[in-house]
Amino acid sequence: MTGDSTFETHICEDGSGGIGTGLGEALHRTVSETVRRLGAVATAVYLLDADRTRLEVAMIAGSPPSIFSLLPGADLDSPYEPARALASDIAVGDLEAHPEAKPPPPPLSYPYLALATPVVAGHHRFGALMALRLDTHGRYSAADQAALEDAGKELATALTALSERGEAVVAASTPTLIPARPAGACTAGWGLPDVPGSDSTSMMYPLRRLADLLNQATTKKEVAAAARSCVMRPLRARAVVLAVAQDGRFWVVGHSGDSSELARGLHGSRVNAPSSAGEALRAGPQFRSVEPTHPGGGSDTVSPAHSDLAEAHLPLIGNRHVLDVPLLQGSDVLGVCCLFFDGPRGFPPEERALMTMMAGLLGAAVQRVELSAQQQQVAEHLQRQLLPPVLPMFPRLTATARYRPADITSKVGGDWYDVISAPADRIVLVVGDVEGHSLNSAALMGQARTALASYAAEGHRPAVVIERTGRLLAKLGADLLVTCCVVSLDTYGGTAEVALAGHPQPLVRHPDGRLSPLHAPANLPLGVTTDHAYQGREHTLRPGSVLMLYSDGLNEYTAADPVSWAQTLFDGVGPETGEDLEQLADQLVAEVTGIAEAAVPQQLRDDAVLLLARYEAAAGKGAPRTAVLHVQRRDLQGVRTARAFVTAQLRAWDLATMTDPLQLLVSELVTNALVHAGSDVDVRLRAFADHVRLEVRDSASDPPIPSPLALAEEDNAEAEHGRGLLIVEALAGEWNTSPNGRGKTVSLEMPVPDLAVPKE
Repeated sequence: MTGDSTFETHICEDGSGGIGTGLGEALHRTVSETVRRLGAVATAVYLLDADRTRLEVAMIAGSPPSIFSLLPGADLDSPYEPARALASDIAVGDLEAHPEAKPPPPPLSYPYLALATPVVAGHHRFGALMALRLDTHGRYSAADQAALEDAGKELATALTALSERGEAVVAASTPTLIPARPAGACTAGWGLPDVPGSDSTSMMYPLRRLADLLNQATTKKEVAAAARSCVMRPLRARAVVLAVAQDGRFWVVGHSGDSSELARGLHGSRVNAPSSAGEALRAGPQFRSVEPTHPGGGSDTVSPAHSDLAEAHLPLIGNRHVLDVPLLQGSDVLGVCCLFFDGPRGFPPEERALMTMMAGLLGAAVQRVELSAQQQQVAEHLQRQLLPPVLPMFPRLTATARYRPADITSKVGGDWYDVISAPADRIVLVVGDVEGHSLNSAALMGQARTALASYAAEGHRPAVVIERTGRLLAKLGADLLVTCCVVSLDTYGGTAEVALAGHPQPLVRHPDGRLSPLHAPANLPLGVTTDHAYQGREHTLRPGSVLMLYSDGLNEYTAADPVSWAQTLFDGVGPETGEDLEQLADQLVAEVTGIAEAAVPQQLRDDAVLLLARYEAAAGKGAPRTAVLHVQRRDLQGVRTARAFVTAQLRAWDLATMTDPLQLLVSELVTNALVHAGSDVDVRLRAFADHVRLEVRDSASDPPIPSPLALAEEDNAEAEHGRGLLIVEALAGEWNTSPNGRGKTVSLEMPVPDLAVPKE
């Protein structure tokens, strides 16, 4: 017999449970007497519904958790025992005389044996009566069958009399539950032994709590935490590991407790390899232990079927005590739940039923968060493809950007940024925001970004760029509002022209550290019909000024005006950042995220964009010298070309003494980017008066080789290792990796020696 616990209960003090008094009394008398006569842990009466097309449970007598393993109903052609009994007009189930009659159990089954008999009298067909008994008691005997058949006939006679008096013999909308227990039934380790029912009631608390926590869980970490609190601790396990089976291998999705060794051994192992987890996946829960290999060779596997200790509670034997239970979602086997115990551990049948229910809840939760994670990955991939690739490099302008996605699972945001090269030595900076979080928002964002970039690259002024983009989106039938900020900067004269479409004004941090807005008319968002032309305004920037463009998701949880808010952010940046724009962007985003989480930790954040650009002097003493190299993803000579590029530039800048370490560094970083990111690579070398900065950019935003599984209990962060970073750290001392849109930048700085002269 199999089932689930997905039905509601309705218990009334008068025992009627929402059904007629006469029907309630007849059912109550039958189920209570059947529990006593058969030693059943649960008995249920199923009645035909008003349309006589389906069986619905009307009353259940028993104790948790057995009563919650019963199905709420079944179609008449279902293989469920009550439906089969009514269809065949004979008792069906786990009978001694017909051992072959019971179908093979599914991988996850309850530790009960079922027997059902029809409730029929003459031409009156009412339904079926079913009893559950622990599987440790053995199959039902002929005497048990006769007793249940007699009970079914007596009930049919009583129901016939009620029907002939005009009383409706149908189940209520929810079943009536009657507390009843076999004599002497008690599950050790739960409740108080001398208080009847306290054990079964206590067992239901962690199950209910687990259901509540899993309903709220949205991440694998939260599912693992729920398993620790509601499965591992109540069952007194030492560790718990949850793993899914995909592509013929087990992959750990969560673990807790002293689980590192168990998780390490399971993660990536083959499903068909000899293991208790593989057996559980194929044949159901493995209530056994495997002893370590003996010094003389060989190992012992002791199972209940071959052990003198194979009692009703199925004890675990040996020095390694691991229990594996399949995780199911419906009829699909998703993976396994592994529990690790300190010593031999028995599992009474009712406790096994509890574990079955817990495993079902965990299976559904794991599938949900796995699907959610896959959807989130698809959404993030789409977002990255819509954002610009690695930002272009310019001699007199340094730019970097950050995109923070919204805390809305599987949703795509509409914020974007861009840096565009325009005629007459002008650079155009763009930040925009499309309302909503949907595929429509993302699609419109792609259209708006393409239009803005095209008009800006043609050399139009910012106000004209915005106006033409608005007209184009209107022709395309855009039904969402779009805001944007466009800044066109003359990199020789320092003139910055600003145009807005309902977007926050850009800010500028002057060389003296003071912040101010770059004022411009607000104008209307794109998508709003207007007869007024868009207006812009010009400003003049001093060399060393830092422009800050952002979307409103960045400061949604602050009441301060933008200038005060940004001034506080910049003032909070540590002096160690210096002129490093990448580290400055990282610290600003981290500061903003901390403020948002402190203000409303339980609410969803909007997506946000930050674009920083530093305007540098066009010429003069101390002005940085910049060189750029582009390496294609399949260029077999790319690393050699990068080394030659660094050598040539350093010689040209009279910094040849720095050639050897920088050659090695660029070789490691470019090799890592080509091999692990699998994308085109941009190398940028910048020489300042006192230091040289090397930047290597690729199109993978993940940090260098994150560990797929954090096995150390004290370290859940993604670990970085390999990729030559030990060499980078040893030579450069300080290095940084920063994600930016559709890629990341690995940067480092090396001081210029006091005597930097070219090599002969």
